[in-house]
Order: sequence, then C-alpha cells, then structure tokens
Amino acid sequence: MTRLATLFAILVFTVTAAFAAEDHLVIKKSDHSVAQTLDRLSEGLKSRGIAIVARVDHAAAAEKAGLSLKPTQLLIFGNPKLGTPLMQANRKVGLELPMKVLAWEDEGGQVWLAYSKPEHLQATFAVKGQDGVFQQLTKVLAALTDEATK
Repeated sequence: MTRLATLFAILVFTVTAAFAAEDHLVIKKSDHSVAQTLDRLSEGLKSRGIAIVARVDHAAAAEKAGLSLKPTQLLIFGNPKLGTPLMQANRKVGLELPMKVLAWEDEGGQVWLAYSKPEHLQATFAVKGQDGVFQQLTKVLAALTDEATK
C-alpha cells in the first residue's frame, strides 16, 4: 500500500509541476504556419511602432547542426518607452526584456504561439508602481497575438 501511495504522490507532483511550468504562459492556437504567424505578428508590431530586435529560426539552426526540429521560431521585440520604466523599477526584469514570442509546429502539424504573461514578470521581479505599464503590455500582446494567429 505504501508503494501505491508513493506512486500516486509522484504522479500528482509530476502533473502539478507540468501545469505550474506553463501557468505563466499565454498559449494560442494559430491558423497559419510558423513563418506566417510571426510575419503577421511582425507586421502588427511595426504598424504600432514596436521594434523587432531579432528573429531566431531554431529549426534552421538545428538543421545546420545535423539535427531535425519541426518549424520553431522566436521573435524578440520591444519598446524602450515601456521596458525602461520596468527596468528602472527592477533592473533584473531586463532578463526577460525585450519581450519574446515563440511559434512552433507540434507533431500533429498544429501551430502554436506562446509568450510569458506580463503579470508573471511583474510578480517574479516584484516590480512596484508600474501597474499601468503591465496592463498596457497585457492588452497589446493579447491584441497583437490574436491578429497574428487568426
């Protein structure tokens, strides 16, 4: 009986840890390919005056290393007018800025897009006095990623 209880506890812990690892993420299903999803996001960012810092093609890098990876790309972008006040409040938030969005194709061919919730950054780095900035980030990221995935 003790062995069964131990196995049950391990199962509960594993499932809880898996959900906890993703509870700080917003994950959306995309109607487009990985490249198209990030192209659409890039267009939305540029139209709002938000700078694209870099685009990383993880699948292309894997291929160069002789490995295989389904389409997976990361878009890094930011607006110093929003990010700087956050870093002034706590310089360590710069570990997560500029913002990043990951798009990937799963084994079934479905494309997904994910990013960290701004409120997670606020809580993780205990940023005080910047509620308005985090609310704006949340609103803008939701709108931009909705446009990119639909």
